[in-house]
Amino acid sequence: MAKTGTTTQGLRAAIERSGYYPALVAEAVETAVGSEPVVSYVVHQETTFDANEVRRHVTVLVLTATRFIVSHTDEQPADGSSAVPYATTSTESVKLSRISSVVLSRVVANPESYTPGTLPREVVLTIGWGAVSRIELEPAACGDPNCEADHGYSGSSTADDLALRVSEAGDGPHTVQQALDFAQALAESTTAAEAAVPASASRR
Repeated sequence: MAKTGTTTQGLRAAIERSGYYPALVAEAVETAVGSEPVVSYVVHQETTFDANEVRRHVTVLVLTATRFIVSHTDEQPADGSSAVPYATTSTESVKLSRISSVVLSRVVANPESYTPGTLPREVVLTIGWGAVSRIELEPAACGDPNCEADHGYSGSSTADDLALRVSEAGDGPHTVQQALDFAQALAESTTAAEAAVPASASRR
């Protein structure tokens, strides 16, 4: 199984290297992880520009033997609810058996000369576990271009709970490799979790 980190200490060090409120982020993540060993993790910081303000956001993904944990921390300027700037942090813990999809999209430069093992220029990791679904609808049609009948609607529902985008230019090759390793570890873990469900159910 691919691993980006195997200890809570390694995870803590990665959070501290990000430099984004490390004490706050680490406490939230470590509380969610608890006593479980860490199998894999990704720490990703993103900077956005909102009018004249610069805001930072950090996402931490952690894989344990039984759960997928996602943590988001945002900073906010002073507003009507607070006279001073503040930060919000949230964590969600998901059983591996609940994860329905792990989608990894890669963007590579000069695909005609691609060499296996070369890092992609950009990676997008999309994970779905049923908390958020995106529905896209459009009017249905038949093959007759002159038909004016109402055929209702057709569409698709896509699990889209988390989308994490990292790039070599913006985040560095190490973070891109982290995302690739984490995606592999998560996919392998969810497959193992699915295989274990029938066996455990049959013993009941």
